[in-house]
Amino acid sequence: MERRALLHPGHGGRNAGTIIGILILGVWIVGAIAAPLAPYGLDEQHLEEAFHPPSIRHPFGTDDLGRDVFTRVLFGGRYTLSLALTVVVLAGVLGMLTGMLAGYFGGWADELLMRATEIVMAFPSIILAMAIVVALGSGLANAGLAMLLVWWPPYARLARGETLVVRRMEYVEASLAIGQTDGGILLRSILPNILSNMVVLATIDLGSAVVTAAGLSFLGLGATPPTPEWGAMVSAGRELLTQWWVAAFPGLAIFLAVLGFNFLGDGIRDFLDPRRRRRS
Repeated sequence: MERRALLHPGHGGRNAGTIIGILILGVWIVGAIAAPLAPYGLDEQHLEEAFHPPSIRHPFGTDDLGRDVFTRVLFGGRYTLSLALTVVVLAGVLGMLTGMLAGYFGGWADELLMRATEIVMAFPSIILAMAIVVALGSGLANAGLAMLLVWWPPYARLARGETLVVRRMEYVEASLAIGQTDGGILLRSILPNILSNMVVLATIDLGSAVVTAAGLSFLGLGATPPTPEWGAMVSAGRELLTQWWVAAFPGLAIFLAVLGFNFLGDGIRDFLDPRRRRRS
């Protein structure tokens, strides 16, 4: 039945978007892994070839120090994508645990945890992350920590709502009746039933994490030179109007990565939501 649902004509457009997302992300992931195999070194400088436009020898051109932009974009994927993935995974786990505890136990635990969640959500995430990085000092590690501290509340709220629904199910009440521990119920009965929605949110959220990570580096609060992070590379070339390729190709990499995550997230959401499959 699952296979027939996926092959249903109504799913054609969504399947195409999912495949495109997988292909885009696959290219960047493979490129980031294979970056050391690029023909030029990460910081290999050829000053005589500075600001060389895109050519067969340098597909993305060179920067002000004659470094190959294509090579640096590939290496930049390691920093930007790994930072976004790490933040989303850790924030998802932290937020999910917080929301599960709040929704399951209720009472003062729910009030305390949800008030803390609302306090964080009261501030725009990028502004709060910038303030935290300014306090901690610039750098990829501090940028990742700042993002983590502001990224978990949506996961907590989603997990709490889902937990409140699952907690009223008969099989949870039966587990309580036979004396199963709270930890066992959370792990065996509640977690499996809320995990799919958490995965969907995390997948879609990866695109926003890429933009935020690149944005912090663009503002000088994330990666610092000569680290080839995509946002930092765009910042380095933002005033080079005649040497457009220095900023254009890292910017294109950010755009395609976000597009790929959005397509993939939509596809996973449609696949995991039985109501959408029935309507199709």
